[in-house]
Amino acid sequence: MNATATIARLRALIDHPRTGAEERDAAQRMLGRLLARTASPGRGSDTWRDGLGRHVRIDGIVDAIRTDIAVARTLQPPSDGPEVLVHDAVRGAPEDVVFDVVADGDAAIVVTIDAVPPAWGWVDDAGVPDVSPELQGLADRIAELVNGYNHHGPDGTPRFFGRVRVPGRTLVW
Repeated sequence: MNATATIARLRALIDHPRTGAEERDAAQRMLGRLLARTASPGRGSDTWRDGLGRHVRIDGIVDAIRTDIAVARTLQPPSDGPEVLVHDAVRGAPEDVVFDVVADGDAAIVVTIDAVPPAWGWVDDAGVPDVSPELQGLADRIAELVNGYNHHGPDGTPRFFGRVRVPGRTLVW
């Protein structure tokens, strides 16, 4: 993923006068996490940036992840400059694909990728259906998005455990 182009798209979305409040908040959270990842090492955690620190209820994190996925599906390049073609697995997934984000108890979040078109999501591996590189890339991108909310405590333990799956199969644990 090209961070510079993504940052430009997120800033354009945040600054656009017709961007809704929920979409603007999601874009600001995504931008905050992206800037924290691309910052110099040793800068420390920016949990204040998204308001979803270690002690927030897991339902709030689930809602934020749902919104982030929805924003990522619709995020377009800024129209006021040269068009930069940047592939994003979430935006590039077929329109039929559905994302279901749920809390599994108090310490797990499960994202299920459903309605995956067989020709896009699966390949034939000696007669056995296997996950296509595109579907695995989508699962990896969703896992990255989910883990952006997984603040670790002082003891090094994660806030929650994340899992990305398709019905009947876990793709990222």
